[in-house]
Amino acid sequence: MATLNSSNSLSSTFYLTGIPGYEEFHHWISIPFCLLYLVGIMGNCTILHIVRTDPRLHEPMYYFLAMLSLTDMGMSMPTMISLFRVLWSISREIQFNICVVQMFFIHTFSFTESSVLLAMAFDRYVAICHPLRYATILTPRLIIKIGLAALLRSAFAMIPLLARLAFFPFCHSHILSHSYCLHQDMIRLACADTMFNIIYGLILVIVLWGMDSLGIFVSYMYILHSILRIASREGRLKALNTCASHICVVLILYVPMIGLSIVHRFAKHSSPLIHIFMAHIYLLIPPVLNPIIYSVKTKQIRQGVLHLLFPTKISSTMM
Repeated sequence: MATLNSSNSLSSTFYLTGIPGYEEFHHWISIPFCLLYLVGIMGNCTILHIVRTDPRLHEPMYYFLAMLSLTDMGMSMPTMISLFRVLWSISREIQFNICVVQMFFIHTFSFTESSVLLAMAFDRYVAICHPLRYATILTPRLIIKIGLAALLRSAFAMIPLLARLAFFPFCHSHILSHSYCLHQDMIRLACADTMFNIIYGLILVIVLWGMDSLGIFVSYMYILHSILRIASREGRLKALNTCASHICVVLILYVPMIGLSIVHRFAKHSSPLIHIFMAHIYLLIPPVLNPIIYSVKTKQIRQGVLHLLFPTKISSTMM
């Protein structure tokens, strides 16, 4: 019994890793990370503020964009405190229960973001293929249901995966590969049969991300078919332009995600820097680039940003 208690107490603390081999430069490395987090938080908060305060943006497309901003922050912000604690040499320790909570938020919002992108693809499909029924199909009630369904689906799917971690003994190394907790990183340290977690995690990725990406693909097949039937070239370009931002955002999420999965599955013995670099790209780049893309490509969002920066000048121009 004493041995069991000792093992449990030992397995309650884990140690995060910064950038291996560059520990003496961690304070300098923290500067670009600070800038990325600052740009991401400010950009997404700006999107949320514009959508909330501008009555012209109280439409389904912009409600889904606000959901995307929320999921971006939900996916990246849980990593911020632990990352800077490591880079600023405050502490590398993280307790098991905090680690599990951090994993829950990272993975839940990662799956939720994929669902929100599917909802945005459906929004574009309805807007282009059924424009006269757009307002009657995508009602505020339906949008709320879609948002809650995306969040609850992802959250409930993660519970069995993370709950099993509480029953695993961690009798070997407690050193994690990143400056935050990821499920695939944690289970490699367990001294138990982790087959359920491996198979269940793979099924989650295939079912959730797979179904979302398939739904996005099918939506764009219908969209493309509808666009090709538009007689005028200008009409086709205008319809395509309304989808350009969403296509860019989909690529920004899925390309790093696929790259990170490939690295974890097939490049286990590669340099740790590759794993760390890919993980940071996956968690930080979408929250930074998504608001920029929509601010550049979407006229209404761009006008909202300019109105925040130059309220007097923009108001006089609009009058």
